[in-house]
Amino acid sequence: MKAFKIGAVVFTATMLFGPGIAFTAEKVGKIDEGMREYGASCAVCHGGLGKGDGPFRELIGKIPDLTVLSKNNGGVFPIDRVYEIIDGRQQIKAHGPRNMPIWGTEYSIAAAERYGDVGGYSEEAYIRSRILLLIDYIYRLQVK
Repeated sequence: MKAFKIGAVVFTATMLFGPGIAFTAEKVGKIDEGMREYGASCAVCHGGLGKGDGPFRELIGKIPDLTVLSKNNGGVFPIDRVYEIIDGRQQIKAHGPRNMPIWGTEYSIAAAERYGDVGGYSEEAYIRSRILLLIDYIYRLQVK
């Protein structure tokens, strides 16, 4: 019963003060999974700050500045378009053809490696969560 009460308090606090709790947790060493995902998957082309100045820009050519997606879309972050680009439904020449979605496939492989033969996990949920973490981080990169 005591564990239930503690869980209820944590849940309530998270719902009421979620952003403050997340900010505090980040300050005490919580890992920013979106930033980690971006660093591992995107920074090599888009650069550490999303400006399109990553080390592979010389091989690929002009790479979009991810910090101005909202600005270039009338002040609205184009979440659907960004999601489709990341999961491979929106064709981007540098990301490869549609029949080889670059991150949707990568995340599918990562899910299998992480969970292996463990039952009860949803590969699609894992893929979506990784993409949404990444989108959240890209959203935070937007110029104000």
